[in-house]
Amino acid sequence: MAGCVFCAIVAGETPAHLVHEDDAFVAFLDARPVFKGHTLLAPREHVDTLPDLPGALRDPFLALAQRLAVAMQEGLEAQGSFVAVNNVVSQSVPHLHLHVVPRTKGDGLRGFFWPRTKYDDAEDASRYASRLRSVLE
Repeated sequence: MAGCVFCAIVAGETPAHLVHEDDAFVAFLDARPVFKGHTLLAPREHVDTLPDLPGALRDPFLALAQRLAVAMQEGLEAQGSFVAVNNVVSQSVPHLHLHVVPRTKGDGLRGFFWPRTKYDDAEDASRYASRLRSVLE
């Protein structure tokens, strides 16, 4: 879809630190992560919200979300993860995406207040993406 930043990432027109890609989905680091390793999972097909996701993609989408949650623990040594999908309200990009955020006890995340952090540089982001990819492969 023209003007959609996630469609541009899927098409390779906008660079992103890819964590996973297959025929149906792309997972990449959030450019404004809550914590380093914060990953977004999006279908390659432009879908606005979760209710719009075709049934054939529903189970594979959730299965990949599960794998990403495990990758947070195994690849980043997080104690767990926060997994969320916004539909319309608070959905910063109108292309379905699921957030998987690494969590550790005492990390300061409270409720739905999402402070943001930054990667030191592109190399720092690449290291986080690589650590997650290594678990998913």
